[in-house]
Amino acid sequence: MARYKFTALDSKGKEVHGEIDADTQGQAVARIREKQLFPTKVEELAGGAAAAPAKKGGAKKGAMQMEIKLPRFLQGGVKAKQLTAFTRQMSTLVNAGLPLMRAMRVLQRQEKNVALREAVVQMAESIESGSTFAEALAAHPKIFDRLFVNMVKAGEVGGVLDVVLSRLAEFQEKAEKIKGKVKSAMTYPIVVLVMALSILGFLMTYIVPKFADIFGDLMGGKGMPALTQFVMNASDTMVNRFPLVLIVIVVIVVVLKLLAKTDKGRLGIDQFKLHAPVFGSLISKNSISRFTRTLGTLMSAGVPVLQALNIVKETVGNEVIAKAVTTIHDAVKEGENMAPPIASSKVFPPMVVSMVEVGEETGALPDMLMKIADSYDDDVDNAVAAMTSIIEPLLIIFLALVVGTIVIALFMPLVSIIGGLSG
Repeated sequence: MARYKFTALDSKGKEVHGEIDADTQGQAVARIREKQLFPTKVEELAGGAAAAPAKKGGAKKGAMQMEIKLPRFLQGGVKAKQLTAFTRQMSTLVNAGLPLMRAMRVLQRQEKNVALREAVVQMAESIESGSTFAEALAAHPKIFDRLFVNMVKAGEVGGVLDVVLSRLAEFQEKAEKIKGKVKSAMTYPIVVLVMALSILGFLMTYIVPKFADIFGDLMGGKGMPALTQFVMNASDTMVNRFPLVLIVIVVIVVVLKLLAKTDKGRLGIDQFKLHAPVFGSLISKNSISRFTRTLGTLMSAGVPVLQALNIVKETVGNEVIAKAVTTIHDAVKEGENMAPPIASSKVFPPMVVSMVEVGEETGALPDMLMKIADSYDDDVDNAVAAMTSIIEPLLIIFLALVVGTIVIALFMPLVSIIGGLSG
């Protein structure tokens, strides 16, 4: 009998690690499942392969099937857009009546992304060895998040995998659509900002120093106007103290990164994001849309509400809203409705609270959550369009003010010099 080390998920989706004795790897998987756990990785411990010689090559093959792990240079190499396309293709094939294994073989042959193709191969091997589709997905946490895994698990248990995959594909497509619109809307302002900073850097590091030398000779020791002196000092800092400026910027970035790794720091940064000028409203609406759509998608797929809230807490992407979700989870666990803790969190607008309350009263909460998400997606579209229309003229005005200030600062000593010569 051999000893196997395993990693598994419990009924709440938390990782469990342990060891178990079994004659074969398949038997180890069966015993782990008897404990109401979902194994994601099972490997034989060194020195415990008593059964390996009796089955030549069998243990090695089993380990390869269960230890689903990509090479380091491939991990994390799947973009959201590629995963969305994979999900939609899988949904289409399963809806067309193809068996799961055949659908995966079809996708394996046509998948161009190396990391995703390798994951599909390993998942197919895992399923052939007795794992469920959800268990095979869970072995690739860098590609398939908990939302994906738990929805597939609910679909398999309920016998509606085709419906769940379709909903999951729609969820990913809408998320990508919103992200694409934001990126598209911000392209022009970012280009203008980069050009403005480039022009400013050229003026401050090349043009202004030349004028500084000229004014030093012509002014004859007289003091320069305050505005001119300010511009000269700024230029001198950029030219002669650039390493110091760079170090200060790097230190600020590192401090923010370190703060973001602490609970309080992450909470403070996310709080600032939600109330930031111009962008705060957009970030808030996008976060609420993500919360309601994720929760609605999970609940409509048959995931229990407490498990769904735990998943949402990890995928919402904002610590302030995650903290509110924790409060909601605890209240629902005690038998309360969802609307009161949502209202007391002070994070969600009254409209969200009212619609959740109506959804609970009518028994159509998942549908109501999806309607809230659709409404906020429209608000995000409108906010992005409005923000773009505001940012573009603001950037042009900013560029004009900066360049104009530098030009005026350079002309003020010239006026003084010309006046002195005329006198």
